Amino acid sequence: VDDKNRVQINRGFRVQFNSALGPYKGGLRFHPSVMLGTIKFLGFEQTFKNALTGMPIGGGKGGSDFDPKGRSENEIMRFCQSFMTELGRHIGEHTDVPAGDIGVGQRELGYMFGQYKRMMNRYESGVLTGKGLTWGGSRVRTEATGYGAVYFVECMLRTRNQNFDGKRVIVSGAGNVAIYTMQKVASLGGRIIACSDSEGYIVEESGIDLELLKEVKERRRGRVSDYAKLRGASVVFKPKGRVWDVPAEIAMPSATQNELTGQDARTLVKNGVIAVGEGANMPCTPDAVRIFLENKVLFGPGKAANAGGVATSALEMQQNASRDSWSFETTEKRLSEIMHGIHDRCAQTADEYGAPGNYVLGANIAGFMRVAEAVRALGVI
Repeated sequence: VDDKNRVQINRGFRVQFNSALGPYKGGLRFHPSVMLGTIKFLGFEQTFKNALTGMPIGGGKGGSDFDPKGRSENEIMRFCQSFMTELGRHIGEHTDVPAGDIGVGQRELGYMFGQYKRMMNRYESGVLTGKGLTWGGSRVRTEATGYGAVYFVECMLRTRNQNFDGKRVIVSGAGNVAIYTMQKVASLGGRIIACSDSEGYIVEESGIDLELLKEVKERRRGRVSDYAKLRGASVVFKPKGRVWDVPAEIAMPSATQNELTGQDARTLVKNGVIAVGEGANMPCTPDAVRIFLENKVLFGPGKAANAGGVATSALEMQQNASRDSWSFETTEKRLSEIMHGIHDRCAQTADEYGAPGNYVLGANIAGFMRVAEAVRALGVI
């Protein structure tokens, strides 16, 4: 019910794709583009991504075509409560553990968790992940997807005796994944020279001021154009064009699906890109992936490179189950170990199947084989 007391109708979905390895696990997204076909495919991909982590979690996905943009705080709360009223009967810490995704952050998860608690009359903190630290969340979860993608790219670079130090890096997006990707890149010596949002992109050759960008995006809920105004002449804001036109050695697509096309890939290759890591879910089109592989660009596919988020969600589930809370350092160490393990699993599998350096093939086969072995062992046909 909206603020004018009118009933609004949205469609909600939860696809429980495979639980051979553990409870269904995958995000919820609130966006007008959400439809059943998209959620089914994302659940399919999530199954293999989760398998790559080595953690005991299955694959699922969900969401609604509800659009939080332009809605009041109370409208968002009421929608989350309505959504959980229907979803609650299908989930549980041993059955299905949703998390956040596009349009669903700690605020939305809090409203949903509160409704689940009212309905079930128990404090089952392991039913959702991505929670706030004061009510069962895990340290590093906010940073995990971005940090994890950078760890994966760092591992790929090491195979060619290279690292981030001194490299020019471009990142698409300016949301959670993008910001923490930039933060970890900067800590490893990389220079973030460009990022974007839905209104355009900014270029700052001396390196983007991450603290100011976080202030604009996270606290003021502003746009990259606002950042450009605050920084002045050192920043170029372009409302048109492609962030991928900016020459750089490393590209980290971290916004949304199909954002990096074949033409973008050709531009990046022409400008000397050596590594691409997918921070978002399938941001590179199949044509773009083919071009990167043909040109021997180190390419980290999303199901491997951005698995840090769901891996840390599994660590959150561990902490919830043991009624424990780990330090930031302990959790980040575990995340780093998991991402290094994912990289090595993909690289070794690619070698075994005669395609060294092809992380796409390695990730697909390694993830599939782990699920297939579990399905076979359980007698699931």
